[in-house]
Amino acid sequence: MIPFHKPFITEDEVNEVVDSLRSGWITMGPKTIEFENRFREYIGTRNAVSANSCTACLHLALKAIGLNYGDEVIIPDITFTATAEVVVYFQAIPVAVDVEEDTMNMNASEIERKITDRTKAIIPVHFGGQPCDMDEIMEIAKRYGLAVVEDAAHALPAFYKDKKIGTIGDMTCFSFYATKTLSAGEGGMITTENDDWADRMKILRLHGISRDAWKRYTDEGTWYYEVVEAGYKYNMTDLHAAVAIAQLRKLEDMWHKRREIARIYTGAFDEIDEIEAPLVRKDRESAWHLYVIKLNNELLRINRDQFINELKKKGVGTSVHFIPLHRHPYYRNNFNFCAEDFRVSEKTYQRIISLPIYPSMTGAEIDLVINSVYDTIKKFRR
Repeated sequence: MIPFHKPFITEDEVNEVVDSLRSGWITMGPKTIEFENRFREYIGTRNAVSANSCTACLHLALKAIGLNYGDEVIIPDITFTATAEVVVYFQAIPVAVDVEEDTMNMNASEIERKITDRTKAIIPVHFGGQPCDMDEIMEIAKRYGLAVVEDAAHALPAFYKDKKIGTIGDMTCFSFYATKTLSAGEGGMITTENDDWADRMKILRLHGISRDAWKRYTDEGTWYYEVVEAGYKYNMTDLHAAVAIAQLRKLEDMWHKRREIARIYTGAFDEIDEIEAPLVRKDRESAWHLYVIKLNNELLRINRDQFINELKKKGVGTSVHFIPLHRHPYYRNNFNFCAEDFRVSEKTYQRIISLPIYPSMTGAEIDLVINSVYDTIKKFRR
């Protein structure tokens, strides 16, 4: 069975974790700070603030911009629930917009008509690793005085018009979950040029204790601390940071391997009428966190779910990214999300399949995925 994803773990990660264990630091400590510094330098941003998940990062970012009860935040309909749920943490209102049919990113032309006097921020999600139309989004945000918090859970590394994702919006939130392009098991990072926001988020991530609270068990620290704000338990640990440091060293190499797999897939699928390969626009580069094909259902005698089952029988693990927010009972019942308002999202959801794409895939595994897709199409084409 070819799994949908397999983290690319080598002795480098093992050695870094063992080093942390032997040092005695297993919660937030020197390695977490080292990772923050290395990540900040890699992205090319003034600040990098770590947390224990991308969800926590999004929450901290919205807290830093002052999101309040009743405020509205514009998000895409096709995204993981975390993008919307962090808005609800504030008893604020997630306002979803439809997506582009080709990229599955937030449709920038839909944003402006959803803006009201309660709108506070926009959260673009770089779906699959391909950047959104950031020029258009930033221009709209500037015109209406809105914050832009990028959800870059898929987009490390990714480029928009030669700008690295993490350097464009007011804040950018990355994920180091087990399936991501940098896999630390759990973890996240916020990048920003705003020193005040960064300082506040460092306090908020560790119970609201005054800055550098993690040092209180070191020679530099003291037992005395002050709580200056009601915060959260969102800190990264040195064990996760150890894995992340090793992963960051080979991030570019892992990205190139993903790009090569995507190139092979696209070359194999481009001429098949029954499916559409992912499109990446010429002015941007994808991180290729996901490789999502779209079925042309009218040319097949089976639907998407049946296609997935056929691939599973052949030993190929797949997934679907994502079930649109409007299909989830919580968002339907509480925010009146409905399929009629998201026609592209609804149609696209019924066509998409995410294929395996990870750096350790062998040539034989890539061929098996391609041949399994071929064979399923051949068997069930109209």
